[in-house]
Amino acid sequence: MVQILELFGGIGAPRKALINCNINHKAIDYVEINEQAVRAYNALYDNRYKPQTVVGYNLKPDILVHGSPCQDYSRAGKRLGGNDEDKTRSSLMWETLSIIENMGNWKPTYVIWENVTGVLDKDMIHSFNKYLTRMTELGYTNSFDVLSAIDFGIPQKRERVFTISILGDRAFDFSKLERKPMRHIREFMEPNVTDPKYMITVPSMLNRIKEFNPQPTGTYKRQLDVIESCCWTITERQDRCPNAGIIRHEDKPLYRYLTERECWRLMGFSDEDFNAALKEFPTKEGKRNATLYRLAGNSIVVDVLEAIFKALQKAEFLERPENTVFKNTGQLQLIC
Repeated sequence: MVQILELFGGIGAPRKALINCNINHKAIDYVEINEQAVRAYNALYDNRYKPQTVVGYNLKPDILVHGSPCQDYSRAGKRLGGNDEDKTRSSLMWETLSIIENMGNWKPTYVIWENVTGVLDKDMIHSFNKYLTRMTELGYTNSFDVLSAIDFGIPQKRERVFTISILGDRAFDFSKLERKPMRHIREFMEPNVTDPKYMITVPSMLNRIKEFNPQPTGTYKRQLDVIESCCWTITERQDRCPNAGIIRHEDKPLYRYLTERECWRLMGFSDEDFNAALKEFPTKEGKRNATLYRLAGNSIVVDVLEAIFKALQKAEFLERPENTVFKNTGQLQLIC
């Protein structure tokens, strides 16, 4: 049985991927400071976790997944960086290394880190390289690649850096990932969405729509794209520019936002998952559900994680002999 620890766990995309892959696993713990994310996770997986920080945490998993905060690496943010001395939200990634160090002889078989592509930019890559160096010093072999959800069946142009660090001298081969043809976004859409709360009626947003205002000027320079076959990256909010894209009504000259359910589907979650979260966070009459949008936008696409776990399973990386730990050299050591 594979034991997994989710740090900055959000709504549990890694656990959902393991379930979908039918991989025998045990979620030995989950760490997330956002109270709403914890409530949603508990609703989806019938757990009773409480909000907690990663600072000073200690446990012994086989798999450690950390989708640490990306805001200060993001090109859409203030670019505050994530050095271990910066004390920004993104610098919490260094707590993961402290957790591994505090495990002593025991170390996770592999560590998966997901983050925005902005971490590879020239003013941020020093932090990324420092992370790789530190992981190497802890006995890991690092591999990383930029993966887009559209290559794994999901019609969302969401590119993220995935770093897979395997204990010892085994490298992860990203070419072994099983790619899938992108499904059309219509498969993810709700039929006949006419609720006024999803309709775009504010002039400042209407004037940003490319086909509505093809030659924008001034404050309308940044435009909104009408979704044809796939959307852009789903973020915390859809009612801003830029966003993941908007839907054009075929029978009327109207445009609408993606619904909360559609965003969850486009992150790889089922309607059953969404309904469990909706029960925990009911939508107010006449209002869009900001909590459900935010929880989806801050997650990891489940289908990408499925491909990673399947590749690890085929390479037999998921199996770890009982009563063993790895030295920093990557050699097996028997615990007597």
